[in-house]
Amino acid sequence: MERPQGFAKFIIVITTITAAVMELLDTTIVNVALNQISGALGATIEDIAWVITSYAIANVVIIPMTGFLGEYFGRKNYYLGSMILFGIASYFCGMSETLWELVFWRFIQGIGGGALLSTSQAILFDAFEPEDRPMASGFFGMGIILGPSLGPVLGGYLVDNFHWSDIFLVNIPICVIAVILTLVYIDRKEGEGANRKNMAIDYLGILLLMVTVGGLQFMLEKGESEDWFDSRLINICAFLFVGGLAAFIYRELHTKSPVVNIRIFQNQTFTMSSIFTLVGGFGLFTSVFVYPIMVQRINGLTPTETGLSLMVPTFLGVFLFPVIGRALSKGAKPLPFMVFGILIYIVFGFIGGESTSDMGRWDFFPMQMLRVIGVSCLQMPLINQAVAGLKPQEYASGISLTNMIRQLGGAFGIAVANNYATTRAAQHRSDLLANVTAENPLFQQRFQGIAQSMAQKTGEIARAGEMAYKQIDMAVTKQAYYLAYLDTFRLVSIIFILIFPFVFLIRTPKKDKKDIEKILKASEEAH
Repeated sequence: MERPQGFAKFIIVITTITAAVMELLDTTIVNVALNQISGALGATIEDIAWVITSYAIANVVIIPMTGFLGEYFGRKNYYLGSMILFGIASYFCGMSETLWELVFWRFIQGIGGGALLSTSQAILFDAFEPEDRPMASGFFGMGIILGPSLGPVLGGYLVDNFHWSDIFLVNIPICVIAVILTLVYIDRKEGEGANRKNMAIDYLGILLLMVTVGGLQFMLEKGESEDWFDSRLINICAFLFVGGLAAFIYRELHTKSPVVNIRIFQNQTFTMSSIFTLVGGFGLFTSVFVYPIMVQRINGLTPTETGLSLMVPTFLGVFLFPVIGRALSKGAKPLPFMVFGILIYIVFGFIGGESTSDMGRWDFFPMQMLRVIGVSCLQMPLINQAVAGLKPQEYASGISLTNMIRQLGGAFGIAVANNYATTRAAQHRSDLLANVTAENPLFQQRFQGIAQSMAQKTGEIARAGEMAYKQIDMAVTKQAYYLAYLDTFRLVSIIFILIFPFVFLIRTPKKDKKDIEKILKASEEAH
């Protein structure tokens, strides 16, 4: 295969990294805008979580199929089609006028975006000679770090200075340029799509996967508000989840072309690693979801300040990921990194649970540094550990499935955290209101002070008492949610504490240098 040279190679590097950054950026750019989107669309903060989870669910569905779809349609055609779909969906996300319209287009955006990362990486690596691929890996690693890091900052700047819809519309010119450059400079791979006639698409498997994930996700998101299993809707979702999961497992075990190779769960090492990957995804996505909402609602940070407070610590990952990757490539065992990462996450959750309402953006710097260290020490070793007991021909499937499970853990984590925060806020509000009584001298003192202040400011002496009650009610609600967010940080720690003992049940089969190289190569080629 003739590889591009000079300017053509430079354009391919820019195009593929830009596409990957764009996909990763959209996983975090929304986080700092949730309050603004919630207000503009008249949605509750509980329902607005679907804007994030719909994108994650779409990624869960499409990630394990990217290799197959690239082979079926031809890699360049699939890459172009995904990019165009991502751009079209971004436009309609920005034009959405209702929450559920936005949720639908975020799902479509996730279908298009799910292919961009792994396909971009494969195209980039093909542009380099084997001996130069560490350089390509370095370029791509920078993109992987920059995407999530720049998302909150760019999102905050756009929301503060323009309109929330611009966080989606900014993708369109980038997509147009990337499509043109792909058409002109990226060649088709030899034999691309030639085997299409001999390939079968597992449509039923795809449908059952969507039903299973969708049923569980909806049940977790709406269970509290629908009064759980007293609701017919929740019972239907539970049936779809259980029935869909059973049917999906049966289908994937009995079809010649499964959309997900679940047979590798027979490997105990892979199964145990997958459990930790699920929990790792829960911790990663939950902490990034709760933090922006809390600091904007409670601490009064602007979206831009929120983004900056997330970005600066994240750059630590630029140094940690290569260091950990180099250590693993030289034969270092993943287990010590995983143990350290879990312990750091436990500390992070408890420190987050002790946050105060008067903290500024730099006061959150230490806990965010801990989050990045925990992510770095847990995520990369988990990929290595997950495939440690697999056969070489199973590496690609194992890594794709690992990434799917991480996204799944994130989607479920957001749903659980959202539900948990809502439940705890209601409980805290009830507890706080128990002290708001006429017999409480502190309440009477606060009430009289607010009433007098309102009477002086508005001149409406007759309504001063009513306005004072409203002010106190708003303060109680704000305090209740503040306490609930702190509880949610602690929940992350508790989950990692519960799973920590099981990390010592993982056994890492010994691998020689060639096996390690194959694992790293599969890691590079699978999203």
